[in-house]
Amino acid sequence: MVLGGANVVMPTGTVEGGHVTIEGTRITGAAPANARRIDVSGHWLVPGFIDIHNHGGGGASFSSGTAEDVLKAVRTHRAHGTTTLVASTVTDDMDVLVRQAGLLSELTEQGDLAGIHFEGPFISPCRKGAHSEELLRDPDPAEVRKLLDAARGQARMVTLATELPGGLDSVRLLAEHGVIAAVGHTDATYEQTVQAIEAGATVATHLFNAMPVLGHRSPGPIAALLEDERVTVELINDGTHLHPAALELAFRHAGASRVAFITDAMDAAGIGDGRYMLGPLEVEVSEGVARLVEGGSIAGSTLTQDRAFKRAVTIDRLPVEDVVTALSTNPARLLGLTDTVGSLEPGKDADLVLLDENFDLKGVMRKGDWVVDPQLGSTTWR
Repeated sequence: MVLGGANVVMPTGTVEGGHVTIEGTRITGAAPANARRIDVSGHWLVPGFIDIHNHGGGGASFSSGTAEDVLKAVRTHRAHGTTTLVASTVTDDMDVLVRQAGLLSELTEQGDLAGIHFEGPFISPCRKGAHSEELLRDPDPAEVRKLLDAARGQARMVTLATELPGGLDSVRLLAEHGVIAAVGHTDATYEQTVQAIEAGATVATHLFNAMPVLGHRSPGPIAALLEDERVTVELINDGTHLHPAALELAFRHAGASRVAFITDAMDAAGIGDGRYMLGPLEVEVSEGVARLVEGGSIAGSTLTQDRAFKRAVTIDRLPVEDVVTALSTNPARLLGLTDTVGSLEPGKDADLVLLDENFDLKGVMRKGDWVVDPQLGSTTWR
């Protein structure tokens, strides 16, 4: 199959009137003479989106403990362009998290997920957000190791309040095991955050959210995370978690090469308003915004990555190439998957998203199969 005539976003820039050739599950180079040629002129072809921080969707949660729910959430986000997804847990009892890790690791080994992200319980009660305070604990390296062992090599990231007792040692432990140590839900000072980065922390969990504000005398973690070139910053671009000026600040200071768009989605993503559970906590979703029933804290999002893409281009006025970098290239790098996903280069998985001229999603392909079929006929483009 050859998809031709589109604006194809490649690592070197956008190719107008370009084409992508798919053979089996892979993107290939030259098209064979007998290839099915499909005209997608006026559209955009971009790599499949990669979400490294996602709690669920479609009315299902990655923390429910059932494979049926996990796969339902995966299917929901694939239909919105996320072809590679890391499942995030929420704070719970350690025994519960260990059981969840066992299930999620099996689904990762099967290829349904790209790994596990543990958000909590090793976070600050001062910045707990939508996490149950009575279940929080200090990041004891022995307990961190317990989760890593339960994940059987499929843990990709752990969010920590690194200023807590055991925090820096836990960061070092994660770095030694090739697992991303992410600074988040933290009350750390600027100096403490610098120490965490020096110990091996490389990601900021949803920058700006669940951490002290940027102050001119107490710059806190935000300044430390933005200024260090070793750190990739997560951003939730749903119009609720961040003011557009904060998003622009992050892009201007960190640059597109250090931003990863995430959804931080919960069950309601792809569904709508109503009452839901986020781990052990009840959530009310109203007009697309999720908040805890008790206390009113923002509780994840109902965002999908296709909406994040469109908002970034049409409202935030970011270059399409920068948005692709934040949605695909950088997350692939963080996960160590650049050989297979993250761009439309020959040899990689045929994971792609087809968008129309208004940046609305029209088609999603994963490993050469249409997840969302644009119903295109065989034609010839000029």
